[in-house]
Amino acid sequence: MPVPMDAFDEVHPATDCLDLLPAPVAAALRDWRGTVPVEEFRYVDTDPAIADTAVLVEHHGAWLLEQSANCVVVAGKRGGAVTLAACVVLSHTRADVNGVVRRQLGARKASFAPMDTAVSETGMAYGGITPIGLPDSWPLFVDAAVADTPYALIGSGSRRGKLIVPGKALAELPGATVLDGLGTVPGE
Repeated sequence: MPVPMDAFDEVHPATDCLDLLPAPVAAALRDWRGTVPVEEFRYVDTDPAIADTAVLVEHHGAWLLEQSANCVVVAGKRGGAVTLAACVVLSHTRADVNGVVRRQLGARKASFAPMDTAVSETGMAYGGITPIGLPDSWPLFVDAAVADTPYALIGSGSRRGKLIVPGKALAELPGATVLDGLGTVPGE
C-alpha cells in the first residue's frame, strides 16, 4: 500500500523546512516532545493553487484521499461563553460538529468558527490550518481513524506545502483527545 510520501517527487524532513512554515507550526516542531521522533515528520512543497484536498487528490491520485486529513476549527457556545477547538478527521469524512464535538465541549451549540477567527487565533492560513502549533489551551479532537493511520497528509499552516505525519503523533499533540466516530462519512 502506498504512503503519502509516494505521491511527491521531493519529500524533506519537516525540521529542515522550518523557515517555510508559519511561526506557531515551526515552534511546535522545534519543541516537539512526543514519543514519535520529530524526524518522522515530513514536508512536501505544493502549489497553493492545488492546496484544497479535492484538487490535490485529483492532481496526485485518488488513493491519497484515504491518507489525507483535514483540521477544522470549531466554536462551541454555552451561554455567553465561546470555546474554540480543533478537529482532525480523514479527508473523506466530515467532523460531527453538532453531535460528537458539541457533547465533548459541553456546548449548547457548535459550529465551524468564522474564517477570520480561525486565521487570527491560529496564526495560520485558511485552507492550510494544521493541528501542529495550535494554541495549547484549545481542545483538539482527533478521530481514531486518523490516529491509526501510518502517515497522514495534513496542512502545513500555509496554503503552500503539506506535512506528512504519523497518525500516532497527531494523537500526542497538546490537548489531544482521540475519539471514535468523530469523522462521519457523508450520506451514511
